[in-house]
Amino acid sequence: MAGPSASDNYAGVFEGRLQPGKRPALLIIDVVTAYLEPSSPLFMDSAAAAKDSNRRLAEAARAAGVPVIFTNVQYKPDGSDGGVFYRKVPVLKVFVEGSPLGAFPADLTPQIDDRVVTKQYPSAFFGTALAEKLQAAGVDTLLITGYSTSGCVRASVLDAMQYGFVPLVVREACADRHKGPHEANLFDLQAKYAEVISEAEALAVIAASASA
Repeated sequence: MAGPSASDNYAGVFEGRLQPGKRPALLIIDVVTAYLEPSSPLFMDSAAAAKDSNRRLAEAARAAGVPVIFTNVQYKPDGSDGGVFYRKVPVLKVFVEGSPLGAFPADLTPQIDDRVVTKQYPSAFFGTALAEKLQAAGVDTLLITGYSTSGCVRASVLDAMQYGFVPLVVREACADRHKGPHEANLFDLQAKYAEVISEAEALAVIAASASA
């Protein structure tokens, strides 16, 4: 006999809601060629559609004066700066410095006023100065997007929440290797750590910031 659904199991326990603050920023996690190039071992079928969503969000954010932050991943040739993560996931060698797979796609490249955070671990915050820079800029809310939902996006969302930023995960702008981990992580993030919103809702948050 089947037990309760996940939604029924969580009902009445994880029902809190977060509201956007007054100063959002767009945090685009690892939208790079490794996930978009079919010959890459990290290629994801859903990555291209998510990239297009990210492009629309980035254009709207720039027009509204909302900060745009990109992350990428880069390692020394011997991977020594990747620690246990690099040893656990050898495919990360595609991000050794100079690899074309670590490049941003031509149609979603950081612009002059955007910020780029280069990282070696899943979270955009671990081992970087991102939290301090966002706090100095008065940012209180993060629209979080990118690759992959169950990996670096999830890790960055948890750290964003722990640093006191309201995390808004944009569903259409995230992607994963498989629908199962993608949906499961969006479900759990919504329940416990963030708000999972649509691209349209994210654009509304950006527009509201511009008119505030």
